[in-house]
This record gives sequence, C-alpha cells and structure tokens, in this order.
Amino acid sequence: MPPAPKPKHIQRGAAFLDRDGVLNLDTGFAHKPDQIRWVEGAAETIALLNQQNFFVFVVTNQSGIARGLYTEDDVRALHQWMAAELLAQGARIDAFAYCPHFVDGDVVAYRQACECRKPAPGMLLSLMAEWPVQREASFMIGDRETDIAAATAAGIPGHLFPGGNLLKFVTEALKI
Repeated sequence: MPPAPKPKHIQRGAAFLDRDGVLNLDTGFAHKPDQIRWVEGAAETIALLNQQNFFVFVVTNQSGIARGLYTEDDVRALHQWMAAELLAQGARIDAFAYCPHFVDGDVVAYRQACECRKPAPGMLLSLMAEWPVQREASFMIGDRETDIAAATAAGIPGHLFPGGNLLKFVTEALKI
C-alpha cells in the first residue's frame, strides 16, 4: 500500500502515536502480523483523529533490528499490514517512522546512538519537516517516559497512555 499523499500547502496538527503499548499490546519485539494484538479502541481513535483533521503518524523504536531479531523489511511489511488492517476499519495512518538503531545491538550497522531513537526527537522532527505540520496543534501519545521526552524535545505536548481503552484515554486527555 503506498503512503498517503503529502499535502503541500495546508498546515494542520499531527498526532504522533507510539506503536507497541499504544496501538498494539507490547508483547516484545513484534514483527509479524500474527504477533499483533490491537489495543482496545485503537482503530476508533485513529478514525476520530482523522475526522478531527489531524495527520496521524506512528513513531516507534525498533531495537529488534539492531539486535538481529528481524529486518527493516520485516518492519516495513508489518507496517503495511497494520495500515491496511486499520484502513479497512476506516482509520488512516499517514506515515510510519521507525528507528532501527540500538547502541548495544548485535548488528554492527545499527549499533549506534542516534537522533531518531526516542527519547531523542528525530523521528518527530523529520515528519514535521516532511509534512505541513502545525506544531502548536500537535501532540504525542506514548506509553513510556521516553515517548514523552521525545515529544518535549520536539516542542509538543506528550500524553502518557497507561493502557486500557485508547479511545477513552484520547477523548478525555484531548477533550475531543
């Protein structure tokens, strides 16, 4: 599935969502469709954000690549599958970003510190540069303090999702 077209002129807010622990249950190094268990309300939340005219971006650390557990192709294939599954439920992801690096990784090519691995803001800033994002109308939802730190470093609010129903959390946290 090709990524959504990038509007060139209309700025709007963006919802940056962590993947594991926010959209799907964090079962540890998920990289195949049969490992994905959706968080309750995930598709409905994305559909609501779409209706509210937010860009919806997934930003995820994927140290399993650096650990040699799976490849970037595996992650891209999983993200294509996730996007299709969500789209079938009326929920559109505009873009996925992932960081394959991990300083203690086993794969030398990915064994590094970088600006894209949360808590660094690189993935968020890159998406903000590629898309017409209105920073002051944007936010991040994550399940770890590193997600919130990345949001802060990118100059947007971060909301710590404790688990449970994502739609209930988002409507209460964002008052939408």
